Amino acid sequence: MNLILSLLNDALFSAIPAVGFAMVFNVPKRFLPYCALAGALGHSCRTLLLHVGLPIEWATFVAAALVGLITIGFAKRHLAPPLMYAVAAIIPMIPGTYAFNTVIALVQLTAQSEVSPELTSAVITNGLKTVFILGALSVGLAMPSLLYFRTRAVI
Repeated sequence: MNLILSLLNDALFSAIPAVGFAMVFNVPKRFLPYCALAGALGHSCRTLLLHVGLPIEWATFVAAALVGLITIGFAKRHLAPPLMYAVAAIIPMIPGTYAFNTVIALVQLTAQSEVSPELTSAVITNGLKTVFILGALSVGLAMPSLLYFRTRAVI
């Protein structure tokens, strides 16, 4: 029961930035609920996979692929481009905390007179995690479209 409440809470608070960024990207009003739904389902899927024990990179990849599949369905139903829904829906999964920690550790590292192994480790760890999460988002979001809109067989 606690997990279900956590997922509903996560869905609600990830739908809000999805709708906000959809409004920034001038998505028509009638499509905003679909952006919210895709963002909520994607982020909740990632949270569920993290709860199961999957690393954040793989959980983000699967959640982005789910968002890609959902937005293809929305696009077919409304005759709109899938990216109209997808870009706003993956915004809540951007790794802002890891990128922030990377930059802060870099600034602290440059402010010191000697190299600190702890700060160097923090820069490398957070920086690589940021890069891999962004890569998982982009590949996971693109893969369903690449497979769905193929003109020849996948071999």
